[in-house]
Amino acid sequence: MKKFLALLGLLSLAVATFAADDFKRTEDVIYARKFGTTLTLDVFQPKKSNGYAIVHVVSGGWFSGHEAIQGSLAFYQPFLTNGYTIFAVVHGSQPKFTIPEIIEDMNRSVRFIRHNAKKYGINPDHIGVTGGSAGGHLSLVLGTMGGPGPADAKDPIDRESSAVQCVACFFPPTDFLNYGKTGEDVLGKGVLEPFKPAFGTIPKDQAEREKYGREISPFYHISSNTPPSLILHGDKDTLVPMQQAEIFVNKAKESGVPAKLIVKPGAGHGWANWQTDAEKFVVWFDQYLRGIKTE
Repeated sequence: MKKFLALLGLLSLAVATFAADDFKRTEDVIYARKFGTTLTLDVFQPKKSNGYAIVHVVSGGWFSGHEAIQGSLAFYQPFLTNGYTIFAVVHGSQPKFTIPEIIEDMNRSVRFIRHNAKKYGINPDHIGVTGGSAGGHLSLVLGTMGGPGPADAKDPIDRESSAVQCVACFFPPTDFLNYGKTGEDVLGKGVLEPFKPAFGTIPKDQAEREKYGREISPFYHISSNTPPSLILHGDKDTLVPMQQAEIFVNKAKESGVPAKLIVKPGAGHGWANWQTDAEKFVVWFDQYLRGIKTE
């Protein structure tokens, strides 16, 4: 548990330097219920909204907790200053819930946000997403796999699309079957063995195992419809090899998708004052979510 909280608490290294009255925070908005568990998100609305939303996937090691949101305020500052509305989403955590179930939570959260776009004063057709590590993985999952819900769903929220229109994230796993090098399977083993519960029951049959690995790996779902994606990654990261970002960005470019990798020389899985890199994300979202031309 300490390892999960450490990953989740990286953003808490900074202290917010802007006044609380610069934005309105609505805590514990319920976006779903499952198996007796209430799933919530916090909404941060800037004093002067630009009408665009950024979903922050609050996740480290596929563990999520409301307590991590407070420590993320410094990360949110550049977004709020530039008028973005932030939705900080807490998903069901491992070991109780597995990655496929967590993906369902994230899809539901975007559908909820889109369904309530008018209430929060945002454009439902232009939603961005961000996160780090597991949160980066889930951000790219939404980017590559998000889409329309069942047209016959009883709950109108579930009929909404979970697609996002822009991604900017930190050091995300993208291919669990070729992790760091070709053929390196880390589905609950190897460097990711400490996170084994997140992968749930992994099929023993090799073909089924590979099928499962592809289902939860964003790399295999890249298409020409994948939204513009920016990744920041340290070249000394031993938990999530930078190769994971490289292969994703290269394939996205081959598919005709605007994609970019910014390398942090000498950095590992996180770095000092990494929350200040949110400024780079703002520029990316301004360009590809809002359509503002940048130099």
